[in-house]
Amino acid sequence: MQKKGKIFILSGPSGSGKTTLYKKLLDNEEINKKITKTISITTRSKRLGEEHGKDYFFISKKMFDYKIRAGHFLEWEKVFDNYYGTANKQVKDILNKNKNVLLCIDVKGAKQVKKKHTDAIMVFIKTPNLDVLAKRLKERGSETDLTYSLRLKTAKEELKESSNYQHIVVNDSLEVAYIKLKEIIFSHIN
Repeated sequence: MQKKGKIFILSGPSGSGKTTLYKKLLDNEEINKKITKTISITTRSKRLGEEHGKDYFFISKKMFDYKIRAGHFLEWEKVFDNYYGTANKQVKDILNKNKNVLLCIDVKGAKQVKKKHTDAIMVFIKTPNLDVLAKRLKERGSETDLTYSLRLKTAKEELKESSNYQHIVVNDSLEVAYIKLKEIIFSHIN
């Protein structure tokens, strides 16, 4: 039987640092040789500096809905009025080339992937406590009072899901969390 790559999932609440850690992993040459990122599809607007096809595939809600009905997604979720999804074909193509995949997705999406790929390695990123998370969200400066409250409420729910992950990384120090993440990845692919 042909050997296939593995799926690594990074999840955690907004403000936990998961996206920063995800990018830091992919910027590492050694990791980059062993792991391939997927490009998520979203209905949200482009942020300053983002590129279509590099950061995300930006599509309309109508097109996203079509893709849902056509079964194009490995996982998809509505998050804060926008839709995000991972293309099934993109992941299958990577795995079939015996390459590993790194997904940075929310806990609901992670559950969907784990149902279909029970061998996926799930890593939950969290802050030392809720106060630190709240402070990081405030410091972003990108949240309205409403989105701040919504993200904090969602974070509390997502934190309850951390026990469903094989690994939990507490992001108190970005550098320490990054080293821990690298150790986890290499322990599963070496």
